[in-house]
Amino acid sequence: MDDLDRRLVAALQVSPRASWGEIGRAVGEHERTVARRLQRLISEGVVRVTAIYDDLRTGHGRPVHLHVQVRPGTAGKVAEALADRPDTRSVYALTGAADIGCELVPPSREQLHHILSAQVSEIDGVRQTQAMVVLHTFRTVAEWHAPYLSEEEVAELRPAPPPECRPDEEGLSPLEEEIAHLLAADGRIAFTTVAERLDVSVPTARRRVTSLIERRLLLPRAEVEPALLGLEVEAMLWLKVRPYGLDLVGQRLAAHPDVRYCAATSGTHSLIVQVVAAHEADLYRFMTRVVGQFDEITDSDLTLITRAYKRGHLHKSGLLTLDHRWEKTP
Repeated sequence: MDDLDRRLVAALQVSPRASWGEIGRAVGEHERTVARRLQRLISEGVVRVTAIYDDLRTGHGRPVHLHVQVRPGTAGKVAEALADRPDTRSVYALTGAADIGCELVPPSREQLHHILSAQVSEIDGVRQTQAMVVLHTFRTVAEWHAPYLSEEEVAELRPAPPPECRPDEEGLSPLEEEIAHLLAADGRIAFTTVAERLDVSVPTARRRVTSLIERRLLLPRAEVEPALLGLEVEAMLWLKVRPYGLDLVGQRLAAHPDVRYCAATSGTHSLIVQVVAAHEADLYRFMTRVVGQFDEITDSDLTLITRAYKRGHLHKSGLLTLDHRWEKTP
C-alpha cells in the first residue's frame, strides 16, 4: 500500500459502511479515486469488511482468551486446528510462556467446560491450557483504526457516540439475527440487498440495520493485516492492575491509538491489551511512557505475535498478508 491507500483504509476502519463520497469528502480525495482504490483492495483480499457481535450483550457467547502450550514442533498444526473451529475468533502464534493465543467464544458456560476439558485438550500436541474469561471490553478491534487520519477527519467519519448506559444483555429478534448474518458475510451490503434477501421493505431494512449498529450490538469492521499498514510489530500485553484502578487504566489504555483491543479478564492478570507499532522501539516507548505512568499497574507480561492464523472469525487464508506478497515476489 502507498500512503493514500493506508489513509483510505484507515477511513474505512473508522466507518466501514460509509459511502465512497463520504470517505472522499473526509480525506480530501475525489470519490472516483476512493472507489477505485478501495474496491481494488477489497477485491484483492487485502481488506475484508465484515461485522462482529458484541457477544456478551447479545448473548451469543462468553469470550475467553486461551493460552496454549504445545509440544515442540506442533505449534502450526495446533494453531490450524484451533483456527478451523467455528467458535474461535482469533488465533495467534506467540513468544513467551504460551506458544499460542486464542480467543474462544463458546455459546454457554457449560459448553466452555466441555470445550476446555474434552475438545481442546484432545488436539494432538496440546500440553497445557490456561483460560481467562472476558469480564468487560473497553475496546474491540472493530473500534480501532490505523493512525493515518487527523482528528478532524476521524470526527467527520465517525458515527454519533453511543449512549453511555447500555443494558448488560440485549437479545436480537429473529429478523435482526438474519440481518446480522448478512452483515457478517458482507459488512457493506446495501439496504436494498438486505431487503431483497429477507423479503422486507427497504425502509425496514435500513431501520433495522441502523438500530443494530447504533445499539452497538453489531460492530462493522474493516479487517486488514496491520503489517500491510506499516505496523509490523504486534504484541499481547497482560497486566496486573489493582482493582480500584482497573476501570481507569482500561479506559485510558483503550483510548490510545496503538491499542487495538483492551478487556478486563479473570485469571492471574486482570487486563489484556493488544498493541500494534511500526517498530520495536515504538513498543518500548509504549511500555515505558504509557504503561509505565500508571501506579495502579503492579506487573506486566509482554508477548509478541509472530503469526496470525485467524482474525475476527476470518481464517488467514481469507486475508492477504505480507507472507502472501512475499510468495508472489519473483
